[in-house]
Parts: sequence; structure tokens; C-alpha cells
Amino acid sequence: MRDLPEQAGLTRSRLAKLIEAGGVSRAGQVLREPRAKVAEGEVIEIAFAAPVAADTRPEEIPLVVVHEDDALIVVDKPAGMVVHPAPGTPTGTLVNALLAHCGDSLSGIGGERRPGIVHRIDKDTSGLLVVAKTDKAHAALAAQFAAHSVERHYRALVHGVPDAGDPRLRGLPGVRFEGGGVLCIATQIGRHRTDRQRQAVLASGGRHAVTRARVVEAFGTPPAAALVDCWLETGRTHQIRVHMAHVGHGLIGDATYGGRRKLSERALGAAAIAAAQAFPRQALHAATLGFVHPESGEMMRFAAPLPADMVGLIAALRG
Repeated sequence: MRDLPEQAGLTRSRLAKLIEAGGVSRAGQVLREPRAKVAEGEVIEIAFAAPVAADTRPEEIPLVVVHEDDALIVVDKPAGMVVHPAPGTPTGTLVNALLAHCGDSLSGIGGERRPGIVHRIDKDTSGLLVVAKTDKAHAALAAQFAAHSVERHYRALVHGVPDAGDPRLRGLPGVRFEGGGVLCIATQIGRHRTDRQRQAVLASGGRHAVTRARVVEAFGTPPAAALVDCWLETGRTHQIRVHMAHVGHGLIGDATYGGRRKLSERALGAAAIAAAQAFPRQALHAATLGFVHPESGEMMRFAAPLPADMVGLIAALRG
């Protein structure tokens, strides 16, 4: 890998697939073994097949494009849109929209002409996503996500108010408070033991996950709900939703992880309770995204305002 030209944008897995497909040769002889030894001075030829059309069809779906250049595109995904086609949602996804929007500007990511989905957010989470247009951009962005160097801040509306003075929080394994009232949650996350559709905090196994959270605004008298700024050190499936539920501050509207905790009508008022109960999704928005541009090396940082439904819920909680 070290001697490959940077512009090739090849990952180890992509190179291994090319070798297995007979696309790599040495002195006219096809190499079939990804672990084959090579000597200094040998010339290795790599043949790329022309990118094939993706099975997914382009669809003219409106997109909120925050930034776009030849290497990547940053979009503000609405709540309710699935990122990638799946058996239950073969159409209407972000990928369908990107195929129509980008057209011939897409490169052959992994041998297929399609947008390079580097990371995902849940269907019912709104906010920012970066998508690669070229193999090089995809490999570089994927490396940044793997190294946990991408800046990702989310805004969430939660039950209760995380408080450093709460003895219950200080007694939870993997939970601590840092300077400035920042709540740090560091646990293992993996599939739930009995419900395979859910994720859970595990005592052993799973994958290490770290979330930090800071209260932006508290609502109610006494405070009974909060707008929280959450940022990720890792990026596990449903991480913020699982971690906030783990500490007893599940997201408003989260039918999967929100738990049975109810908001106090005495603290917030009947109108706020009605608005929270009617909120149709987890109140979570990917608000900030920062990364190093794979071509220019420039630090890029983007912000997306809260969507109208969360703005409306905040107004109701303020009373």
C-alpha cells in the first residue's frame, strides 16, 4: 500500500478484490494472492475495469446542498429519509437523490458508479452528511472517520437535565463529568442480547464508544428537559440515543430508547407535554461536521440550523 500513488485512492479491501479478480500483474504474470511478496524495483500493474452502473436508480429528490466540489458533497438530510437503499426501502433514499443530482460527476467508488457513503445517520435523525465523489476522497474521508478525527456535534432534546451534582450519574460505570460540566460517557456498545434490532450498553464485548454532552438550555421550573450538545469521539450505531438513555436522559420522541420516563406537566405546562408527546421522531440533529478536505488539505467545517420541527418543540418547552 505504501508505494501506491495517492491519487489512486485505493483501500486495502479494494486492492485485495482487484487481486482476486485478476486485475494485478507482475512482469506479465497475474497475481492471485493478496499476501504475495514483491521485491524492490519490480513493476506492478493494476488494471481498473470501467465503473459499472449501480443497480440503484437515480431519483429527482430535492436536496439541501451545503457544499459541493469535484471531490465531495455535503448535504443536510431531512428527517424521514433513509441514507442507503435496503430491502424495506429500495427507493426514496439519499443515494437515489445523489445519483440524480451528481450525474456523471460520480467516480467508480469500489468499481461501481455510485456516491461514496462514508458515514450514516439514522432515518429519523436530520442533519449533515459528507459523501465522497471519488475513490481518493472516499479513502481519505474513511481514514479520518476511522481515526476519530472528524468533528461531529449533534443537538438533542432529552428528558431531564444532566447535572454534575446528580449522585446517580456519578455512580454509573463509564460515566464521569469533565471540566465545564461536560458529561463523558465511555462504554462498550453492541447488539442487545434479546432484541437484535436494538443496540445496548454491554458489560463486555461490543465496541468501545465515547460520547460527550453539555447542556445548552434547560426547560421548566424546576428544570425537566434540556437541549443538549452531544459530540462523538467514536461513531457506533445509535450511539447518542443509547448513551443518553443509559444515563437516564433518553431523547424526546425516541420510541426505541426513550424509555418510560415522562415529562413533568407541573414543570413544563400542558402545551409543552402535548408537543413532546406528539413529536414523531427522536429529537436529534447532526448540527456540525468538520473534516480535512481530501484534496486541498484544508480544514472544512459546516453547520446546519435546527429543523423546523425541533425549533417548534423548543418553543413549546420554553412555554
